[in-house]
Amino acid sequence: QVQLVDSGGGLVQAGGSLRLSCAASGRTFGTMGWFRRAPGKELEFVSAIHWSAGRPLYADSVKGRFTISKDNAKNTVYLQMNSLKPEDTAVYYCAARYSRTITIDETSYNSWGQGTQVTVSS
Repeated sequence: QVQLVDSGGGLVQAGGSLRLSCAASGRTFGTMGWFRRAPGKELEFVSAIHWSAGRPLYADSVKGRFTISKDNAKNTVYLQMNSLKPEDTAVYYCAARYSRTITIDETSYNSWGQGTQVTVSS
């Protein structure tokens, strides 16, 4: 089992930036990703990264504004969020998948962080 601790959320004005972090421990994993759940909406894929090759994948809604990165030495994945919009308001969750195949399917992820709240004011 992979244990994940995500952090870095907060309140920011539209146009601002935040960086989320997710520290992982436990068994090895192949892919890490970020999902979010806005009030009254379903869980939504945001981004994922292949842990070895570093290849990223982004949802269209965040492409060009968000950047996923990793620090293998720290077993930590980051989500740099720039040009934030009120519609980015959500609880953000990091997730780990044992497989090295990147997927946007949340049911394919094996471990989840506790979530961190991001609120963007207009």
